[in-house]
Amino acid sequence: MVVKKKEKLFEFPNPMDNDCLIGHTDILNTFIQAWQNRDKHPIHPVWMLCGPRGIGKATLAYKIARMVYGNVGDFFIIDLSKNIDERGNSKSDAKSISVATVRAMIERMQMSSMSGQWRVVLIDSVDELTTAASNAILKLLEEPPAQTLFLLVTHQLSNVLPTVRSRARVEKLHPLSISELRELCIKFIGDTEISSEILKLANGSFGKIANLKASGGDKIYEKLLEILQDKHSDASDMLNISQQIATDSSLYGIVLDAIAYFGLADLYPKATRAISDINRLNLKADIAIFKIIAEIKKCL
Repeated sequence: MVVKKKEKLFEFPNPMDNDCLIGHTDILNTFIQAWQNRDKHPIHPVWMLCGPRGIGKATLAYKIARMVYGNVGDFFIIDLSKNIDERGNSKSDAKSISVATVRAMIERMQMSSMSGQWRVVLIDSVDELTTAASNAILKLLEEPPAQTLFLLVTHQLSNVLPTVRSRARVEKLHPLSISELRELCIKFIGDTEISSEILKLANGSFGKIANLKASGGDKIYEKLLEILQDKHSDASDMLNISQQIATDSSLYGIVLDAIAYFGLADLYPKATRAISDINRLNLKADIAIFKIIAEIKKCL
């Protein structure tokens, strides 16, 4: 059976285009104070914004960047969308940022204006740099150019080379509160109702809510919980929901979320391996997911 992939139901702004920052005012105010007092106390040239995915780290980084370069200085962005190979060809579909991308940015920096305006280098994210790319950044950070601010976004500090981390001022951003998530939902999802289950499922990440809404995964998750809790649901119901989850690999994780919802910790390792095997062994996703859901049902 061929299952059509669902079209996205919502589109959310890229952090580059989003000036709406909710949460993290403590970090923003800390930077503003350091920036305003930079003539008395030189500002640290490397700021690392660390925290879970989808909580607004990149949005904060772009907000800080706009404050510093002020549309007058130079702004350099390193992310997967600007990724290139050694020949300069686009590699935006790659899973890691190449050393060629970093070297091209360094070359542009060397050719940039010497007007005396501040320059900003934003990397989103450091986790996605190859080892060679990280080492190229490290050489730049060892002797940061004058009037240049580096903003490094990272989802997991353990993914960052210790030598890179040691040269940065690390600011840890916390997951968003339920009220902050609701505020973002009102801003970007309008009058669409977001259930308490989805808000709790997000674990403080609006990015997770956005991804679920964009794919229709929020409704699928709620239907999954309904089927699992319904004493009258059968194999046909479980297969149907499995086929819906199988339409998009980004939805596979909601099966693990359901395991957590019901407190079935013993099932988690087995289910994680089964999901990993879908791509590794080229298994039929709907059948593999069905087996996991059937195991959850058995435990309830």
